[in-house]
Amino acid sequence: MDDYRRIADLIARDITGGRLRPGQRLPPQRAFARRRGIAPSTAGRVYAELVRRGLVVGEVGRGTFVRAAAPDPQPGHALAEAAGSAPVNLELNYPSAPGQSELLAPALAPLLRPDALGQALRPAAAAGTPDARDAVAALLARAGLPARPERILFTGNARQAIAATLASLVRPGGRVGVEPLTYPLVKEIAARLALTLVPLATDEEGLLPGSVVAAHRGAPLSALYLQPTLHNPTSRTTGAGRLRQLADTVHSLGIPVVEDRIWSFLHPGGTPPLAALAPERVHLVDGLSKRVAPGLTVGFTVVPDDRVDAVARAVRSGGWSAGGFALEAAVRWLGDGTVDRLVAAKQRDARRRQRLVAEKLAGFAVRSDPAAYFAWWELPAPWRADTFTAAARARGIAVTPGTAFSVGPGRTPDAVRLGLASVPEQELARALATLAGVARDASGAGTG
Repeated sequence: MDDYRRIADLIARDITGGRLRPGQRLPPQRAFARRRGIAPSTAGRVYAELVRRGLVVGEVGRGTFVRAAAPDPQPGHALAEAAGSAPVNLELNYPSAPGQSELLAPALAPLLRPDALGQALRPAAAAGTPDARDAVAALLARAGLPARPERILFTGNARQAIAATLASLVRPGGRVGVEPLTYPLVKEIAARLALTLVPLATDEEGLLPGSVVAAHRGAPLSALYLQPTLHNPTSRTTGAGRLRQLADTVHSLGIPVVEDRIWSFLHPGGTPPLAALAPERVHLVDGLSKRVAPGLTVGFTVVPDDRVDAVARAVRSGGWSAGGFALEAAVRWLGDGTVDRLVAAKQRDARRRQRLVAEKLAGFAVRSDPAAYFAWWELPAPWRADTFTAAARARGIAVTPGTAFSVGPGRTPDAVRLGLASVPEQELARALATLAGVARDASGAGTG
C-alpha cells in the first residue's frame, strides 16, 4: 500500500474513533509533513485522500476540517440520496400527501390480475411504451413544453436520467459547466463518469450568460447542467428574460444543456422551460418521485431529435431503464388525475411548511421560495456549516451542510440546507425552533 494511504488510514481511524472531532481543524499541510517526517507533497496526497473518502473538507483560505457527517460506508454511490441517522431528518426531502396511499392504490388494482401483471413485469425499453410517452407528453405540454412523444425516454428515476444524459454527452475528462452550488448527486455522478465540473458565476437571477462564454473560451465546455426552476439548494427561479439570454448563448456556442426540472411542479405558472426556448440544445430531465412517491417511480428525459438514439444507448448500457410495472402504474396515475391531485396537495403542503420556516427562523438570513420544499440558511457568525451540522446532530436533527453543494475551490458557504418535506409538520416546527436556539447560542460554534 502507498505510504500516503497508510497515513490516511491512521487519520481515518482517529476520525471514526472520535479522537478527531467533527469541525476540528487539521494542521496546515506543511506542519503535518514536519510532524510526520514526510514530504509536503506526500502530506498533500494524504489530505486529498481524506477528502476523497468524505472524512474531511478543505476550505480555501481557512484550512482542512473534519466533516460533521459520518462518511458513506459505500463511497461513490451516485444514484441514491443519502439518509441521515438523526431522528429528525431534514436531509431527506421526499414529500408525502395525506391519504397518498389511498389515492395511489386504485390504479394498481388492474395491474394485479395475472394477465396484466405478466405484461407489466416485462423489462421496459428506454423508449417506454406509446401510452407512457403520450402521458408524459401531455404532462409536459401543461408545463409549457410541447414535446413530440418520440423525443421522450424513460429511466428508473430522474437521477438516472441525469446520469444517462451526461454519459451520452460528455466523454471522460470532459468539462461540464454548473452553478457554483449544485445538486450533490451530480457531483457524485460526475466523479463516477470522470467528468470535471466547472463552477460558473451566478447572480440573484441565476446563471450569467457571460460566465458561460468566458469558461467556454478558456477551455471548451462539453455540456451544462442547470436547475433554472426552484434551484436546489437556494430555491432561486430564473426569469424569462435571463432564460432567453441563456438560450441564445448555448445556441451560438453549440453547447448542450441538461435542464433539471424535478421540483418545477411546485411552481405552476412560472417561467417556461429552457428546453422550450432551445429545443435543439436542451435535454430536459424530470420524474415522478417528488410528485408521487420515491419507492415506485420513473424518470424521463426529453432530448433533441438528433440525440434520441445516443441517450437511449446510454440508458441501456448503464442499466438505467425504467421498470415495466412502475411505468404502467405511472400511466394510470397520470391518466386518472391522481398525479394532479397529489401535486395540488403537495403545493399546499410546501407553502404551509415555508410559513413555519418564516415563523421559527425569523430574523435569520434564510433564502427560499414560498413554493419550495427546502430552505437555504446562511448561518450567523461565528458558525461554520460543519460545526453547526454537528451541533444540530447532537440534538437529534440532521441537516445538510453547504459543503455538500459547493463546487470548485472557492470558499465554502457557511450555510445549511433544510429539507422540509420528510417529517410531520409538528415535528418540523419543533426542529426549526431547536435549530434557531442552536444558532443563537454561539458557544459551540468553534468546537462543533
